[in-house]
Amino acid sequence: MFDPVYPAPPLKPAPARRPTLLFFVLIVLCGLLAAPYLVERIQYASTRGKMRARADHANEELKDLTETAGLVTLSDTSRIFKLVAQKIEPCVVHIDIKQRATRRLIDDEVLLLPQDGQSVLGQGSGFIVDEAGYILTNRHVIEDASEIVVHLSDGRAIENVELIGEDELTDLAVLKISASHLTATQWGDSNELEVGDWVLAVGSPFGLDRTVTSGIVSAKQRRHISNNSSYQDFMQTDAAVNPGNSGGPLLNMRGEVIGVNTAIVGKSYQGISFAIPSEVARKSYEQIIKHGRVPRGWLGVEFSPMTAAIAAKLNLPKEHGALVREVLSGTPAEKGGVQPRDVILGWNDREVIDTTDLKSAVASTEIGTTAKLTVWRDGERITLEI
Repeated sequence: MFDPVYPAPPLKPAPARRPTLLFFVLIVLCGLLAAPYLVERIQYASTRGKMRARADHANEELKDLTETAGLVTLSDTSRIFKLVAQKIEPCVVHIDIKQRATRRLIDDEVLLLPQDGQSVLGQGSGFIVDEAGYILTNRHVIEDASEIVVHLSDGRAIENVELIGEDELTDLAVLKISASHLTATQWGDSNELEVGDWVLAVGSPFGLDRTVTSGIVSAKQRRHISNNSSYQDFMQTDAAVNPGNSGGPLLNMRGEVIGVNTAIVGKSYQGISFAIPSEVARKSYEQIIKHGRVPRGWLGVEFSPMTAAIAAKLNLPKEHGALVREVLSGTPAEKGGVQPRDVILGWNDREVIDTTDLKSAVASTEIGTTAKLTVWRDGERITLEI
């Protein structure tokens, strides 16, 4: 007999693997952890996009309005104020600092006065000069800071802040942050401003972010406002500036930066505020970016005050210029032939009104170049090369 042969039963397909409970739990946890970050990124992007759109639109409208024959109605002025505020909004930052209480801070920048040895909290303002992350502010805002936090207009707080350099004589400092999608300001020419021109100040007075105030240029070339102001000619305005405004931009009616808000008279606003002109601020910024400091030209003379009596004795037509008291040995001045009792009247094409004017002119001259010096000596003008 033959054993019956039965066909082999068909193979059953292996059951499909199903996600385990642990896998589902991991997915849920990842979603929960990532959701706040994604929501935050979306909110930042949304806020940033809206501000940039407003800023771009405002910039185009400002061009149309300011390139016409001029403002003729109050509504035109109000419209320009609003457009300037929209244009600058993405560019202004709020700065928080923490430092050890090793010195007495400037009163108008202190939020909390601690016991000796504890931390001091301070604040200030700044503005983005380059989309690569460079920010300009006042030196006194970040002086001796152990921690610096930059708050952007879209809500981001940047804690990893690098101090690129600072300059005590102009009270300016440059910071660097690593952040994407930044909007930079546009420089304006402070020399174009006249007394009576409209200006807007933007900053964070008392921590109130991106506050906008308006005023006019009250005066130009105000000197000796602070202890280290020998290289500064401040612009005076009546735009309201208060504690926390320091380092923020002063703007013309095209939304361009024409100054850096720096000082006030007294501990709070009294109708007088001072700003570093953009002519000074921009040059200092460029030097700090390049060198980490601001190199300055040097002449090598000591001065005496010019008076009407001295001017008459020297037969000088008017009381102006810088009177040389002493010429230091081995200096450019000595090598160029400057002598005691000389009155320096001009530096290159710039008229010298007083010693502060001369210091500023010499300091801003590129190192290694030759300058023409106009000097009053023995009743006549002579020219020297320095």
